[in-house]
Amino acid sequence: MVQYVGTANLARLVRHVGLEAFLRGLAGYIEDDFRRWPQFEKIPRLASHSASGVIELMPTSDGALYAFKYVNGHPCNTAAGLQTVTAFGVLSDVATGYPLLLSEMTLLTALRTAATSALVARRLARRGSRVMAMIGLGAQSEFQAMAFRALTDVRRLQVHDTDPAAARKFMRNMARAGMEVALMPTSAGTVMGADIITTITADKQQATVLSDNMVGPGVHINAVGGDCPGKTELQPGILSRGRVFVELPEQTRVEGEIQQMPDDFPVTEIWQVLAGHEPGRVSEHDITIFDSVGFATEDFSALRYVRDGVAGTDFCADIDLLTAPRDPRDLFGLLDLHEPEAGSSI
Repeated sequence: MVQYVGTANLARLVRHVGLEAFLRGLAGYIEDDFRRWPQFEKIPRLASHSASGVIELMPTSDGALYAFKYVNGHPCNTAAGLQTVTAFGVLSDVATGYPLLLSEMTLLTALRTAATSALVARRLARRGSRVMAMIGLGAQSEFQAMAFRALTDVRRLQVHDTDPAAARKFMRNMARAGMEVALMPTSAGTVMGADIITTITADKQQATVLSDNMVGPGVHINAVGGDCPGKTELQPGILSRGRVFVELPEQTRVEGEIQQMPDDFPVTEIWQVLAGHEPGRVSEHDITIFDSVGFATEDFSALRYVRDGVAGTDFCADIDLLTAPRDPRDLFGLLDLHEPEAGSSI
C-alpha cells in the first residue's frame, strides 16, 4: 500500500496543525536536510521549456529515501482560469524501490518555498527586522507573508503589484493574518524603510523589478521570482554590491539572478551557513541576497514532513499502485488471462 495525500487532505492537515505551526515544522525538516547536504545526490532539475512555460522533474536521494517532484510553470495560465503551477511528488524506499508516499505538491511547493525563504532570512537578515517589502502578489505571496510571520520578527508588510486583481486578492486573504499591511502604488515606495525585500513576480522575462538605487545598506533580499533561464528581477549592480547565497550553484547559475553574472561570480551555498561552516551576515551594513530557485532537497524534506504528519491519521488514503502477484516473478499473471470476461470485446 502507498499513502496518498491529495490537495484536500493536505489542506485539512495544515488546518489541523495550524498554518504557522506547519510552516515552522516544515522549516525544521528543510534545515535538518540542508545540514546533511553532503549525503544527498544533487543534480540540477531536468527542464523541458516551451514558448508557454516549463515542465520540470526534480529528483534527489539520501541513500535511504528517494524523492522526485513533477512541476510546471506556465505564467499565462491565469488568463485561462488555470493555476500557474501544478505539481505532485513521490517518496520511495531506496532498498526496495517501492513508493511510500504519493502527494500533491502544488500547495506543498508553495508552503516549502515560503518556509525556505523565511528560514534563510532568519539567518541572513538583520536581527529585529520587522518590515518586509513584497513586489508581486501572485499565488506564492500569502505563503511568503505567513512564513515570515511564523519564523521571523516581520510584522509589517509593504506590498505592490501592477495587477489590481492580484492586489485585492492578497489584501482579502491577509485581512485576518495579524500583520500590518500597506498596499503601495509604486515599487520604489514599497521598499522604502524595509528591512527585507521579497521579489516574487511571475512574468517569464528579464525584468528590472528591483533597481540598484532602491537598495540601501543592511537590507536582505529574498529573490524568489527569477527561477528559470531568461527570467530575472534584480539589476546586476545589486548583485555586485551584495553577498549572494544560493542552493545548488550549478542550477542557480543557469536559472537564478546570477545567470546575469560571470561564471566565476562568487556565491556561498546556503547549506554551509545553516551547517555552521560559513558565516551568513557579518555586518549590519551587508546587503545579503538569497538567490532562491528551489532545489530538490526542499521537496524531499517536504515529502518527509508530510509522510510523518499523516502517519496513523485519516489525512491520507492507502492506494494500490500494484497488487503483488502470488509469485513475485509472475507480473504477467496479474492479467489473469486464464479467465476471460464473457462477452467482452475491444
